[in-house]
Amino acid sequence: MDQPSGRSFMQVLCEKYSPENFPYRRGPGMGVHVPATPQGSPMKDRLNLPSVLVLNSCGITCAGDEKEIAAFCAHVSELDLSDNKLEDWHEVSKIVSNVPQLEFLNLSSNPLNLSVLERTCAGSFSGVRKLVLNNSKASWETVHTILQELPDLEELFLCLNDYETVSCPSIRCHSLKLLHITDNNLQDWTEIRKLGVMFPSLDTLVLANNHLNAIEEPDDSLARLFPNLRSISLHKSGLQSWEDIDKLNSFPKLEEVRLLGIPLLQPYTTEERRKLVIARLPSVSKLNGSVVTDGEREDSERFFIRYYVDVPQEEVPFRYHELITKYGKLEPLAEVDLRPQSSAKVEVHFKDQVEEMSIRLDQTVAELKKQLKTLVQLPTSNMLLYYFDHEAPFGPEEMKYSSRALHSFGIRDGDKIFVESKTK
Repeated sequence: MDQPSGRSFMQVLCEKYSPENFPYRRGPGMGVHVPATPQGSPMKDRLNLPSVLVLNSCGITCAGDEKEIAAFCAHVSELDLSDNKLEDWHEVSKIVSNVPQLEFLNLSSNPLNLSVLERTCAGSFSGVRKLVLNNSKASWETVHTILQELPDLEELFLCLNDYETVSCPSIRCHSLKLLHITDNNLQDWTEIRKLGVMFPSLDTLVLANNHLNAIEEPDDSLARLFPNLRSISLHKSGLQSWEDIDKLNSFPKLEEVRLLGIPLLQPYTTEERRKLVIARLPSVSKLNGSVVTDGEREDSERFFIRYYVDVPQEEVPFRYHELITKYGKLEPLAEVDLRPQSSAKVEVHFKDQVEEMSIRLDQTVAELKKQLKTLVQLPTSNMLLYYFDHEAPFGPEEMKYSSRALHSFGIRDGDKIFVESKTK
């Protein structure tokens, strides 16, 4: 059901978290108490407020009574206001300034691009450590103002904001560790490199679903731009060259990479994609969310050598020569047919007779007896069969179960089958 428009934060808070609608308890006496309110106020004498408030998609347009917000939300640490109708930063500031313990704020899918964020407003966010502005169409000017006023900001989400460029401010944000900037249209490396300048302490950079076409940067410059980068996601980027993958080795602390859905890897099989990428990135310990074990790394590096062994020297990647130094030249793996054997040539012994014949291994013992009936001139009901493996240290094994398939005995070429008549 559609929420009515023009609702205040405080109105929605009272409705959602009243004892009738939200029977939350934090222990005896731990509810939030509010002094008596004027007659006719929608406030309850007691609300059951958790420290994490989720008020998404509630049609909120404004703050409401600031004193009431302060009275109720002194302990709140996380606030989700996504998908509301907040378009004025002043109203957001009225809410946030009265939530002193706030560390996480989600303002996604609010039309906040319709107003300008002034530094005085942004100052009310100063304690926030994680800020989500997905699909808010926040301008870079707004982002710069936030960075100036949030000295402890550690995680920033700027997805779905239609960015085609990055505007780099004069100040640097040394506190930011994680940046999600997925689903924009950042195609040029000249724009991505600005993120390294803006956020020199960046640990995790999520660039999925952008259209980055190449990593065009000298190796030594990459190391200076992203000296602390540990994880990068390039899912569904536009990378088309192995040289771009090799560039990732220039990030001195890189451990985790995500590379699914890039044009470069489309022609390869699933096995080839993973092994060729692992072999090229010796320092990466997690690829596409899966840990790279020591055994998998060695298998991948040996696979890499064999993959390029017949490629002309001028086309062989540099990594090939490094791995040759490590493992030496490797011969191609022998092709082994692992399909089960369908027939075998065996010796059939009966009295003084020895006959070599080919038998189908998909048949049963009963069917083999029918095949041998003409040869040994015995009725199947009077026939005993024994299987002798010429390489086994044991004696003959009686083939006593008529419905047992011959392949289950492990019969191979050169084995023997002895036929005897049942004693009366």
